[in-house]
Amino acid sequence: MNISGKITEIFETTKVTESFKKREFVVEYSENPQYPEFVKFEFIQDKCELLDKYSVGEEVDISFNLKGRKWTDPQGTVKYFNTLQAWKLDKMSATAPEADSAEPPMQEPEWLADKGDGENELPF
Repeated sequence: MNISGKITEIFETTKVTESFKKREFVVEYSENPQYPEFVKFEFIQDKCELLDKYSVGEEVDISFNLKGRKWTDPQGTVKYFNTLQAWKLDKMSATAPEADSAEPPMQEPEWLADKGDGENELPF
C-alpha cells in the first residue's frame, strides 16, 4: 500500500525488547484537504534509520503494510491491534518553476525579416 503526505512528527527509536526496536512518525494525509488525517506509521529493526534523512514538513510517499494481531489479556479478554508498518519512504519530487527552465525566444531568421524594400514580397 502507498500514501503520500507531509511529515508532522518524528519520534526517537524505542527499544521494545533486547532484540526489537521501532521508530514511529506521523504524516498529515489530506485526501480531503478540509479534513486532514494524522496517520501514525512505524519502522522496525534496521529500517528505523531511514527516518534520519527526513525532517518535519517534508512531503513523502510511504510504502507500508497493514498489520493486525490478536492478543488475549491475562483476564481472558481478546483484543485486536492494527499497525501501519512502513518499509520504504521517498521524498516527493518538487517541480521546478517554469521561469527557471524557460528558453530564450527564438530569433527570426534574417531571410524572413521584412526589410521594407519589397524584396521579400511574394509575386502573387
